[in-house]
Amino acid sequence: METITDLGTFTFPSLLRNSVTKFGDRPALAFALKDDEPITYSQMSENILTFSKLLHYLGLKKEAKIALYGIGCPAWGTAYFGVVNRCMISVPLLPDFSSQEVKAILEHCQVDALVVDETLYKKLSDIQDSLPPVIISLNTFSVIKAPVTVPSEEEIKKINLPEVEVKEDDIASIIYTSGTTGRSKGVVLTHKNLVWTAIQGQYTHRINKLDRVLSFLPISHVYEFTIGFLMQILNGACIYYLAKPPVVSSLLPAFTKVKPTIILSVPLVMEKIYKNKVLPTFEKNGFVKFLYSIPMFRRILNSIAGKSLKKTFGGHLQFFGIGGAKVDPKVERFMKEAKFPYAIGYGLTETSPLLASSGVRITKPGTIGVIVPGVDLQIANPNEEGVGEVVAKAPNVMVGYYKDDVLTKAAFTTENDSCGPGYFKTGDLGIIKKWHGEPRLSLKGRSKNMILSASGENIYPEDIEFILNQHPLVAESLVVEDDNGLVALLQMDEEKLEEEARKRVSLSDISLSKIKEGLSDLKEDLSEKAAQKKEDITDAVAYQKEVIMNEIKFFVNKQVNKSSKIDRIETIKQFEKTASQKIKRYLYDLRSKVTKR
Repeated sequence: METITDLGTFTFPSLLRNSVTKFGDRPALAFALKDDEPITYSQMSENILTFSKLLHYLGLKKEAKIALYGIGCPAWGTAYFGVVNRCMISVPLLPDFSSQEVKAILEHCQVDALVVDETLYKKLSDIQDSLPPVIISLNTFSVIKAPVTVPSEEEIKKINLPEVEVKEDDIASIIYTSGTTGRSKGVVLTHKNLVWTAIQGQYTHRINKLDRVLSFLPISHVYEFTIGFLMQILNGACIYYLAKPPVVSSLLPAFTKVKPTIILSVPLVMEKIYKNKVLPTFEKNGFVKFLYSIPMFRRILNSIAGKSLKKTFGGHLQFFGIGGAKVDPKVERFMKEAKFPYAIGYGLTETSPLLASSGVRITKPGTIGVIVPGVDLQIANPNEEGVGEVVAKAPNVMVGYYKDDVLTKAAFTTENDSCGPGYFKTGDLGIIKKWHGEPRLSLKGRSKNMILSASGENIYPEDIEFILNQHPLVAESLVVEDDNGLVALLQMDEEKLEEEARKRVSLSDISLSKIKEGLSDLKEDLSEKAAQKKEDITDAVAYQKEVIMNEIKFFVNKQVNKSSKIDRIETIKQFEKTASQKIKRYLYDLRSKVTKR
């Protein structure tokens, strides 16, 4: 475990120096599905220095802002260190940002240079006039655009860099979020914010130089960057980048090849595995399904499934970190009973990100976990049940929002709040209760998402969504208001829905008399009869789908209190999401302008 004693200061140059000194010959960065040897910590350090010299040659100096627009890869981390080690500011851009989002950020932040993946660069063809004067390929570090002629790499390596002092309070990153509430904000994070979090994260899980990390989340997201990159570099682990969408066809061979000991994920990944792989195994046989409904046998069956699941992940997994959103309680119960090595983390971009967490051995379904040492976490303005807004003071809390003093001021508590002034307001509702003598945080939902019923009761849509997501035909859900009540927006598992609807269609539904008539009179226009039959089947399937929707409405309403009952259901083909796979709620507000609060 590396501490501030080893580093000396909470800065990126100090962290890199310590890692190169201790782990110089160890593998550091690699691609998961390529046969190339990983680059070592010493080689990574040399690459970082060369990149810093290139930036210096191109006239980029202290406090210059460099945007990084690419997927997770060894070059991304190299470029990041090359920027911040020279006291320049990194502006990470999520790879799924559109060209217009990129344009807005580049202009708002007044970026001086862009380091871009060549594939993503093609997406920017319509905003060429808005791009900065310096553009560098993330793939090769060759210069795409610059105001000067660039010499060879060998010439660049001969450059002598002037000394630059990097302080803990210097800005390391301005991270633009595309959150669930709509407005994209530039979160200003210092060297200390990020390095402090990487060090404190070790209290959740100890990493060593033999660890192998499989990385597939966007590295420009602070969760993956701080926990999946910086904390690993701090301890000499090797990071393998998938560099492809995390689908079964790419993940399975990566698990087999890398045999990861550490994986970071979002809840959706395990929820899909549970719903699409685990549950069907236990429900295809009536007797097994009955046994699974009995807690004692469910635990046994989950334990058996857990052994198989660990083999699927390569057989060496020690830490499966989950963050970015709340975990479905049934899925978490499965992981706990399966003895799957999962851990829970909670925080925001504004907190670099970790505020509370549970290590593998201390997870408790339904709770986030213990507060990170050094974080002052409180519940502001709690109600009678102890539920209030989660607020925090800590060395990892942001400086503020870039060029937005009004928004920054609104993000912190005042003397009118029960906790006093100066705490960052997370916007999450939570409660802190002791478990085995230690305070643990549990979340109740987003304060902005909370719905006040006509009778004055608090409705937490996330709780209703958890119930909806238990239905085998529901892929994801969102509960919102319209002018008349609660609406459940459902993204269905279309394949399963179609299969179930067709299974329910009987011969009577498709007009048996018409089929017999068609068979007995061969002189009739058979193509017309076939078309009619197809139309009848289509109508019958559509009818059964409507029946299923009503069943889902009944399914949820019988499990919630009176004020939380769903008035109607609508289906959504595909929810739009943030980088951490949270649904962008603001896009689905069904209230009229008159009723919006």
